[in-house]
Amino acid sequence: MNVFAEFRRTVMQAVQTLAEQGDLPASLPFDAIAVEPPRDPSHGDLATNVAMVLGKPAKLAPRALAEKLQPLLAAHPAVTAVEIAGPGFINLRLQPEYWQQQTAVILKAGIGYGDSQRGEGKPVNVEYVSANPTGPMHVGHCRGAVFGDALAALLEKAGYQVCREYYINDAGAQVDVLARSVHMRYREALGESIEIPEGLYPGDYLKPVGAALAQKYGDTYRNAPEADWLQTFRQAATDAMMAMIKDDLAALNIRHAVFTSERALHESGAVQQAYDRLQQRGLIYTGVLEPPKGKLPDDWEPRPQSLFKSSEYGDDTDRPLKKSDDSWTYFGADIAYHDDKYRRGFHSMIDVWGADHGGYVKRMKAAVKAMSGGEADLDVKLVQMVNLLDDGQPVRMSKRAGTFVTLRDVVDEVGRDVVRFIMLTRKNDAQLDFDFKKVTEQSKDNPVFYVQYAHARISSVIRNAATELPGLDVTDSALAGADMGLLKHEAELALLKLLASWPRLVESAADAHEPHRVAFFLQDVAAGFHGLWNAGRDDAGLRFLLPEERELSRARLGLIRAVAIVIASGLAVMGVTPVEEMR
Repeated sequence: MNVFAEFRRTVMQAVQTLAEQGDLPASLPFDAIAVEPPRDPSHGDLATNVAMVLGKPAKLAPRALAEKLQPLLAAHPAVTAVEIAGPGFINLRLQPEYWQQQTAVILKAGIGYGDSQRGEGKPVNVEYVSANPTGPMHVGHCRGAVFGDALAALLEKAGYQVCREYYINDAGAQVDVLARSVHMRYREALGESIEIPEGLYPGDYLKPVGAALAQKYGDTYRNAPEADWLQTFRQAATDAMMAMIKDDLAALNIRHAVFTSERALHESGAVQQAYDRLQQRGLIYTGVLEPPKGKLPDDWEPRPQSLFKSSEYGDDTDRPLKKSDDSWTYFGADIAYHDDKYRRGFHSMIDVWGADHGGYVKRMKAAVKAMSGGEADLDVKLVQMVNLLDDGQPVRMSKRAGTFVTLRDVVDEVGRDVVRFIMLTRKNDAQLDFDFKKVTEQSKDNPVFYVQYAHARISSVIRNAATELPGLDVTDSALAGADMGLLKHEAELALLKLLASWPRLVESAADAHEPHRVAFFLQDVAAGFHGLWNAGRDDAGLRFLLPEERELSRARLGLIRAVAIVIASGLAVMGVTPVEEMR
């Protein structure tokens, strides 16, 4: 149950009633009407901008419209007061009983509390990670992987049908470099003493690949021309790297449903077909681009080129699709890839990229708009790098990769749940510090500990209830039948109001494609619970277990179980397992 959605419907019904009475025009636009918590809790429980939004189209001063709506909103059985603030904002106060009833709603819904039908089952493609298959994933990839996976889970909770996808960049020059690097390790496995030349990949992770090829082919390719072994080694190396990447992702409990190969797009003719479709629509022409200011990009050449009219779709300039040797630019292949997603039925696409790809966003959004005739939408989420620290000091090297810290290094050091939670404690486009010491310390300054500790504390209280209140049924279904009207303390009601905002947060975070909001929300919930716990230490009458007051204890147990359920529901979106006890 979404309290805010329910009262938004109440607000719209009040507007419709005024329209039916002739006090307002018919068919007023409702899209911008919002019902949300007021910024200052002292102003009430709910706030709506309805009068501010509809005042102009209704040809009324917002405050005058608010005054017309006031008695209709006051008629709702849960409303105790309707107050008009400023130029026309409307604040609502609700009966405590309304919030108390939300406890049973949460207990009955279980971890499914907050599930929404907002997405109406619409398909969404979320492409994330898509690291070049040239080595193990590093900590920067880790952040994008967690962000993309949590966003996919958030959209599923909001009612969308989500496809998790990985784009394998296996057609570029970097894959040939990988094959040459593996050939060096192959020769090493055959007994040669080698020195990895500059420009090749030096990591030890390629040694097993070279050894496997040596075992399979013997010295067949030791001194053979590159043309004889390049394709074979390229495929073997790519397969081995993708197996490594999938294994690294599995350590984070991340599994993609679809893997699309860039090379396969080229070999199937999909890139040429996408080009032909753009050409048929008059969106390709031959021209010479002006040199850009500053550093020249790799795809700029002072010659006639096949250009896509991306500037007609919001880009800064038109873009080349072919190089001077008539091979495709990366952009040409990326257009074909997104066209492929569109033709698979995805009109809504989300790409998760590293922040260094920011200059590529406009052209890709332009291409999606052009290829789909405006039917498809692409949202690109840029993920900033992670500053990896240990007690404030930079961590720069991996024993396995040789040049960077791998995803697996981080997961093995602190655990999957810690990594996933911390990676979501900042907005995706903000810098994030990951300090090994701080993310494992048991203090309120460590958000993952703070939230998990709340869940563990609640589990402990429930276990202790069997001793202190023998015979009490503490199942969720039984606790849902407790007299929630006994939850009267200000802190209890404040916590209930916060829990009731979880369904709204799911929808708003899904709309904005911002899963970090879940982490922020859970920290607020944990703070509310810990505050109530501490209040019970100062005032024995506020404790959760009061043997002399069993019914009040039942109600409070119901409240904290509701807290645990909401925490578990949020952690499920984040891909984190709630704990029953801290170790």
